[in-house]
Amino acid sequence: MRVEATIGRQIACFRETRRMSLTQLGEALGQYLGKPWSRQAVHQAEHGRRAFTAAELAALALVLDTSLPALFFADAKPVELPGAAIPAEDYQAILLSTGDDAPLDGVEELIVALHDIAGVLSRPTLVRLAKIGGVAEQVAGAASSAESPGGQRK
Repeated sequence: MRVEATIGRQIACFRETRRMSLTQLGEALGQYLGKPWSRQAVHQAEHGRRAFTAAELAALALVLDTSLPALFFADAKPVELPGAAIPAEDYQAILLSTGDDAPLDGVEELIVALHDIAGVLSRPTLVRLAKIGGVAEQVAGAASSAESPGGQRK
């Protein structure tokens, strides 16, 4: 998927979540860009049919109350730049701060946490523990249903 289409999908998602019309988003962008976008311009942007300037990306993030990395977020498909397709993992990695002293914003923290959680949950030991936990709950449920209301066994 082209990087413009990736950004466009995010714009559409944020706009819909905020219950903004195409026209409302275009008008709100005018506050930061000096003139509003038309309904058609917003539509073109959401469908990946236009490139974005740095000022437009900053204005979109401000109007949609999000961060720049959130506008670039993509699913698990490779992202196409004019010269090459970038694997999804490499593309996601450029959205994260790499310096030890660089603060993470909320979106970056969430992405890092989700990657960590996915890695932990896929461990075979945890899968076995979840199965053991399920069996333990079944045994506990059977034992408690076998007792009478006074705590006596039937």
